[in-house]
Amino acid sequence: MSKPTLLLLAAGMGSRYGGLKQMDAFGPNGESIIDYSIYDAIKAGFKKVVFIVRESFLEDIQSLYIPRLADRVELEFVCQELSDLPDGFELNPEREKPWGTAHAVLVARNVIDGPFAVINGDDYYGPESFVSLIEFFKTCTERGITDEYSMVAYYLKNTLSDHGQVNRGICHKEGEFLDKIVETLKISKQSDASGSFELDGQTYSLPADSLVSMNMFGFFPDFFNLTDAYFQTFLAESGNELKSEFFIPFVLDQMMQEKVKKVRVLESGSTWFGVTYKEDKPIVMEKIQALIDNGTYPNNLWPAHG
Repeated sequence: MSKPTLLLLAAGMGSRYGGLKQMDAFGPNGESIIDYSIYDAIKAGFKKVVFIVRESFLEDIQSLYIPRLADRVELEFVCQELSDLPDGFELNPEREKPWGTAHAVLVARNVIDGPFAVINGDDYYGPESFVSLIEFFKTCTERGITDEYSMVAYYLKNTLSDHGQVNRGICHKEGEFLDKIVETLKISKQSDASGSFELDGQTYSLPADSLVSMNMFGFFPDFFNLTDAYFQTFLAESGNELKSEFFIPFVLDQMMQEKVKKVRVLESGSTWFGVTYKEDKPIVMEKIQALIDNGTYPNNLWPAHG
C-alpha cells in the first residue's frame, strides 16, 4: 500500500472563535486539537500529514508544527486560495468566501499519491477512527477494490452538546454503504442522550445511536480527477454566486448517484468534540485532560528527543 496520508482542513479563519483555533493550546504542554489528531494518525499508521491552510497564516502554522513534527512524520503545507481554479474559469473579484471542503481537498492534488484521510483541523475524532481508516485502506489494496471510499460515522449521542443546539448530517445506510446524508438543523440533546429537532412546527426525535457524519473520510487518489470534473460543472452553474460552496458530501452524493463509487460507512464508538466559540475552550481542555488521566494520551505528546 502506498504511503497513507492525513489531510487536515485547517484553512478556516476562525471568525466566530476570535482567532486561529488551529493553533490554540488545549493540552497541558501547548498541544492543539490538531496535535491529538496527528498523534492518533501516526500511531494508527499514517506516514504523511498535509495541512491545507491560508497563505495569510502559512508561516505561523509552519513555525508551530514543523518543530513539533518534522522528525516524526513527513509534512506538507498547501495553501487554499480562491484563485485556485481550473483552466478557463475566472474568479469573481467580489467573492470572499472560500469554495468549500471539496475544493480544499482538491488543492492537495499535487502532494498526495496514495490513500488519504480527510478531517477538520478543529475537531477531535478519537484513536479508533484512524485505525478503522487504515484497516479500510489495507483491505481495499489487498483485495483490489477500486470502487469504494469510506466515511467514519459517529453515534449521535457522542456528538451532541450539553450547551446548545447543533447541526448534524444524519446518515442513512443501505447495508454497509452510505445511501444519503440528511443535513438536520438545531438538534437538542435529551435526557436519554437522544436528539430532537423541529421542522415545520413539528418536533421529531432522533435515536441516540443514529449515525452522523463529522467530516472524516477515506479516499484514494482517483478522488482528485473525479472531483475536478464535478468542480468544473459546479463553477459553470454556480461559480458567480458569491456564497456558493463546493462540499465533500455533495461530491460523494454525485458519485453515488452515478454509481461511480460506493461509500462504506465505518462506525466509530469514539466521542467526537469540536471547538467553534471561545467559550468552548475550557470544556475541550477538560475533555482532553480526562483522556490524559485515563491513559489515552501521555501528558506530553511530543517530548524532546534526547
